[in-house]
Amino acid sequence: MHVGILGGTGPAGRGLGCRMAASGIEVTLGSREKPRAEAIAAEIVGAWPDRALPIVGDANEGAAAAEVVIVGTPWEGALGTVQPLRSRLEGKVVISMVSALLRVGQTIQAVHLGRGSFAGTLQAALPGARIAGAFHHLPAEDLANLDEGLMADVLVCSDDPDAKEVTMSLVDSIEGLRPLDAGRLTHAQAIEAFTAVCIAINIRYKARTYVRMGGI
Repeated sequence: MHVGILGGTGPAGRGLGCRMAASGIEVTLGSREKPRAEAIAAEIVGAWPDRALPIVGDANEGAAAAEVVIVGTPWEGALGTVQPLRSRLEGKVVISMVSALLRVGQTIQAVHLGRGSFAGTLQAALPGARIAGAFHHLPAEDLANLDEGLMADVLVCSDDPDAKEVTMSLVDSIEGLRPLDAGRLTHAQAIEAFTAVCIAINIRYKARTYVRMGGI
């Protein structure tokens, strides 16, 4: 599989891209500036010379040419990133890992969007794409450290059965991650908002926590 990550040079995007490449997935990190994406990809490859990671950098347009596209851009600029790529994303599985969060004083709070979630907003902006939500609660630093073992659940939601199946298969291909079917895209609102809780816990306990559902 070839996966492109829009906004893939940020901590979350590059960390997830690194993990996917370590699992043998071909990855293109996208950026508004192609040289920046190329430099970040080269930095990742250079950090793990014994792994021959299949990861390259390109402009967001190049990342959008992949079979599956992940939106990893900060939420404020995410729609501005995807809208010019609308025709390239037509019919594709597009996975949103975006959470709309805002710092208020010393706390991180979820932002209430008109469509309920960013995933829902993305579906409205890209009506021809097959939207899924996933990868919201994974610590970027641990994703980027391939010596760090993971044991995390990834909650996947979508209204498109094929998009959900593709996304869950992608999650399952990454060692240490377990996909869980979290239902329809309407559940993305609660999933995205819970990211603020994860961040607050990490700050309070000076930790990098994962989501793990017991009893399954």
